[in-house]
Amino acid sequence: MHIVFLTGEYPKEGFPHGGVGTVVQIIARELVRRGFAVSILGLNYLQKDEVEEDQGVKIYRYKRSNIKKMGWLLNNKILNKAISDLHQKQPIDVVESAELGLAFIKKIKGIKYLIRMHGGHHFFAESENRAVEPWKAFQEKRSFKKADHIVGVSEYVLNHTAQYIDYKEKRGEVIFNPANFGRFYPANYIKEIKGRLFFAGSICEKKGIRQLVKALPLIKKVVPEAHLVIAGRDTKIRGTQKSYLEFLKSEIPDEVQPDIHFLGAIENTQIPKEIEKAEVCVYPSHMEAMPLAWIEVLSMGKAFVASNFGPGPEAVKHGKTGLLCNPLDIPGLAKQVIYMLKNRDEAHQMGQNAIKDVNNRFSLNVLMQQNVEMYRDLIEQ
Repeated sequence: MHIVFLTGEYPKEGFPHGGVGTVVQIIARELVRRGFAVSILGLNYLQKDEVEEDQGVKIYRYKRSNIKKMGWLLNNKILNKAISDLHQKQPIDVVESAELGLAFIKKIKGIKYLIRMHGGHHFFAESENRAVEPWKAFQEKRSFKKADHIVGVSEYVLNHTAQYIDYKEKRGEVIFNPANFGRFYPANYIKEIKGRLFFAGSICEKKGIRQLVKALPLIKKVVPEAHLVIAGRDTKIRGTQKSYLEFLKSEIPDEVQPDIHFLGAIENTQIPKEIEKAEVCVYPSHMEAMPLAWIEVLSMGKAFVASNFGPGPEAVKHGKTGLLCNPLDIPGLAKQVIYMLKNRDEAHQMGQNAIKDVNNRFSLNVLMQQNVEMYRDLIEQ
């Protein structure tokens, strides 16, 4: 069986990547270990064509066209030719993409086309309270029409997107993002630094980092040693070229300026070490599809405060594996963090419960079996 992932987000050394790229890499490597042929087709970070291999996964990266107003057409021509040429050399069984990925892909007889929903344009536009962009909306709807089967990384992303796009005849299973046990491990609580809070993610409004910064003075009134360490790359404020990081720094209350430390965009290999040093990890996102970063924290058994929006209750069992909060309610957010800081035995017990829960619901073995069965059923349709 030959599976092709259509994505430009597959991790490349020296370049930043997000959760979607990491998930594709975890699944692709494991499929190879199980005897599948796996190829990655996508546009390159660099202005050249490259062919690489990652633990048996074949990666084809293509030079991106930057011609204004025509780039989308030329780039899709590149990808269509790449799929056709690869299919001639090594017949493809399934082409998989995220929500918008199939919009301008020409279907080839004998290949099945799959969308794995990580949260598309309609999903995030509504959750971020911004207008749907007609061009992206058109692409997403066109992509869904071309898909033969659609799966989601959470029940929430499937249900919520269905309010805007009708795909009930193609709707498939929920398959969670798998935990990365190769990099993340049960934390040693002895390494915790008293009062340390940790946040990892893009520095932008939708990740809830501004609300967390605003909550810190309330937290420090009860836990004076509380301080916040932030890891993540800067972004632009939507619709501008202004730095969100600079805006965030201007929003920090004077009394906690010395208690907030920015690490910048650190290597993914360093994230587990920072998680381990924290007493509480706090990721109060306004919306996610099924955040891999949350699963990583849970897999390490750390005290965790996360958002109750979207798929929050699917990922975190409130009061058992972590605590959930309304990320827009700053006093409520502070209250949950304070609880974790003041009740260390209970916080550690939630962490141990989280490790067991991740093993049961998010382990690679469990989720790869679901993926393999899904691919085989799709091919047999």
